[in-house]
Amino acid sequence: MGDQKSDDARHLETLDRDLARYSNLESATGYMTRPLVGPGLAFVFIMLAGLFAVLFFGTDGGNTAIVVIAACFGAYMALNIGANDVANNMGPAVGANALTMGGAILIAVVFESAGALIAGGDVVSTIAKGIIAPESMGDASTFIWAMMAALLAAALWVNLATWVGAPVSTTHSVVGGVMGAGIAAAGFAAVNWPTMGKIAASWVISPVLGGLVAAGFLALIKSRIIYQDDKIAAARKWVPVLVAIMAGAFAAYLSVKGLKKIIKIDLQTSLLIGLALGAATWAIMIPVIKKQSEGLENRNKSLKVLFAIPLIVSAAMLSFAHGANDVANAVGPLAAIVQASQSGDFTAAVSIPIWVMVIGALGISFGLFLFGPKLIRMVGGQITKLNPMRAYCVALSAAITVIVASWLGLPVSSTHIAVGGVFGVGFFREWDAERRLKKARREMPDRPALTREERARRKLVRRSHFMTIIAAWVITVPAAAILSAVIFFGLITFAG
Repeated sequence: MGDQKSDDARHLETLDRDLARYSNLESATGYMTRPLVGPGLAFVFIMLAGLFAVLFFGTDGGNTAIVVIAACFGAYMALNIGANDVANNMGPAVGANALTMGGAILIAVVFESAGALIAGGDVVSTIAKGIIAPESMGDASTFIWAMMAALLAAALWVNLATWVGAPVSTTHSVVGGVMGAGIAAAGFAAVNWPTMGKIAASWVISPVLGGLVAAGFLALIKSRIIYQDDKIAAARKWVPVLVAIMAGAFAAYLSVKGLKKIIKIDLQTSLLIGLALGAATWAIMIPVIKKQSEGLENRNKSLKVLFAIPLIVSAAMLSFAHGANDVANAVGPLAAIVQASQSGDFTAAVSIPIWVMVIGALGISFGLFLFGPKLIRMVGGQITKLNPMRAYCVALSAAITVIVASWLGLPVSSTHIAVGGVFGVGFFREWDAERRLKKARREMPDRPALTREERARRKLVRRSHFMTIIAAWVITVPAAAILSAVIFFGLITFAG
């Protein structure tokens, strides 16, 4: 009987060891396959986009094959826009802990899709932003291959930038792709160099302007609220004003940039709309902030509560405007290919079919969901530390800078503005901390000076990220252009 129990015990021990091995194997398999889930789902979406093209474009021999391939490239580009560009809208709110990662993704998916489908531009130029003269392409076939190369090159470049953790301008990526393919197809004379000069200028103008506006508002918040003896009383006075400025700026921003498809609004009218909504918001927010601030302690941490909701709303509005504008980066060249394949006309303006717009909207949402968290964390927390006040300054700078740039007629990048705003906030904090340290040293001359190591430790902007991002911005257009030219020659050789 004892031997029987001993055999049963050994059998159970053996079974437990086997189950443990299977459990370990399952865990190891899950760990190894987890990184493949995102790319796998992305591949499925790209294939579905191709099937979508067959269903809506119809079957027309070789033209259908071209449109299907272009739809796959457009879906790939849309995924990369979601993975890279949307981080600029959501990163500050997540970094400031006003939104969780899940909440940020949900808001971005809803508002990006709404912006793309409701207010997405229904007409785009056959050649993005007038970079290349359409007639220089010669025939529809050359034009189609050039657009195909531009779309794939832009998508590959944005994918690479996301992988290395650099937020880049998808607009500049598409512009570089179109320029490279255009030069490969028709030579340097085909390029609209004055337009390219403006785009090159925007590499400097966008981040500098965004940084200055963000730093200016942070200086206002610090001087008028944070450095005041009675912070809560100061907040009751100034937070309604700041929220009103944000509401007015976003109303004007969306009027100018986000509602082109629904209604045409000139800049002066949009500013009046922003002024009216800002005044109404100020009147509404006075009692709201007064009630919110009741019982708050007189310290900086208490102020964060008052900026949380405006920051969440700003993230949603930025996502809506981004979806309305930047979806064309994914579907503009695709729509041009569809029109050229159907009619052979590649010089007229292109209307984007609804099925093409759906591919762009869904692709941006899927890209954000599958691959966006990496860039969101980087923009929100790894460049400089953000709290709700600092993140508010970044969001507000994005809206105001676009309005100012539209008024001045300057082409700017929303990516450069938002990231420039983060840099501006960080560098202003460094400058302010240094200023206060010098003041304290004048008041206490015997205080020992900081060592070089301590000074380096007190830097509030990570220089490694700063240099990586600036380098990526500078080389985006030429890198996309070279890649596009290589792909164009490859496609022409393959097609021939």
